[in-house]
Amino acid sequence: MALQGFNKKDFETFHIDGLDSRMEAIQNRIQPKFQLIGSQLAEALSAKLGNEVFLHIARHARRTVNPPKDTWLAIANNKRGYKKHPHFQLGLFDDHLFVWLAFIYELPNKEKIAQSFINQYEDLKKLPNDYVISLDHTKKESFPISELDIKHLERFRDVKKGEFLIGKHLSSDDERVKNGEKLYEFTITTYEHLIPFYQSALQSY
Repeated sequence: MALQGFNKKDFETFHIDGLDSRMEAIQNRIQPKFQLIGSQLAEALSAKLGNEVFLHIARHARRTVNPPKDTWLAIANNKRGYKKHPHFQLGLFDDHLFVWLAFIYELPNKEKIAQSFINQYEDLKKLPNDYVISLDHTKKESFPISELDIKHLERFRDVKKGEFLIGKHLSSDDERVKNGEKLYEFTITTYEHLIPFYQSALQSY
């Protein structure tokens, strides 16, 4: 089946009131597209990394009242889960699509991974200017890679809830978001630039 991009209706999912109604729309509109593109991304990453990685699609299972403000797929080297592992993401808020290499607060060995990034600070800063950073996966906000400071990595290392996500954003109306093949190429190219940092994180364990 041909890869599908994400359209206006997909992004409008996050304006639907109520947990059950929004989850139904996520499951019907978005998750089938995640399954298709995520399977291909996981296969390509497995080949590039030289070891198998596995697709996970966010289930939002812990939610009982508040509907999710975003949703995503994740790719990690663990078959059972991804939150405690460095992982690649592709997901949507209501106004943009995000492509991340993600290190979230549930990750053990955060201190060692953060220190490895502090040691590679100059390499991180050499990433193309359209890369962005987030310090909290639950929020839309990000800032340009050019504004990355050692203090952000120290916070990731020293604060229990500290997180570090690095990747790219595309506006919901970007043509690459709407075209499945172009989105796949954009995403895998973004991941390729981040693979050295992913591998460095795994070696920090």
